[in-house]
Amino acid sequence: MACGGFVCSKTSLCILNLIYVMVSLLMIGVAAWGKWFGLVSSFSVMAAVIAVGFFLFVVAIVGLCGAVKHHQVLLFFYMIVLFLVFVLQFSVSCACLAVSKEQQNLLLEIGWNKSESMQKDLERSLDCCDFLKVNYNESCDATCFEKQTCTPCSEIIQAYADDALHFVGGISLFFSFTEILGVWLAYRYRNLKDHRQNPGAFV
Repeated sequence: MACGGFVCSKTSLCILNLIYVMVSLLMIGVAAWGKWFGLVSSFSVMAAVIAVGFFLFVVAIVGLCGAVKHHQVLLFFYMIVLFLVFVLQFSVSCACLAVSKEQQNLLLEIGWNKSESMQKDLERSLDCCDFLKVNYNESCDATCFEKQTCTPCSEIIQAYADDALHFVGGISLFFSFTEILGVWLAYRYRNLKDHRQNPGAFV
């Protein structure tokens, strides 16, 4: 059967959702692994990654069940949710790619001030202290603190932030197009007849 037919659309939709399932399980596993080994002490960061992974897992399972059973209602809700995710992810990816240096520095400072546990994680991993200016009268988890040779974390973070934002924006943009592909496949698949059953029946 030519691609674009019932079997091909069903297979493509199943494969796409299996990929989403693997990505979601990878996100949940990496977040749990990071927390287990103490790489990320912030519970809110870990919980956010796990929540996004679990949401993607649920959406993928709904799409997979809808594709396997050719279930009209499941496919409809799958299309709606996936399209909303596409709009949100596309907007975020464009914002990541278009953010200026001034906006980037402001966002980094706001993020730094929001979580004390994240500050400690960054100070340990990047071997730096404080954000804009090192204060040796306060405590710091970096190894350079005892030698008093620390640099402010903003200098190190800003050196990688631009590349990181472009990388995240590019990956997010790529996955957003797979989501619009999923919406198109689900829409096409919903309106196809299974010719292996009664040709006059629309299921």
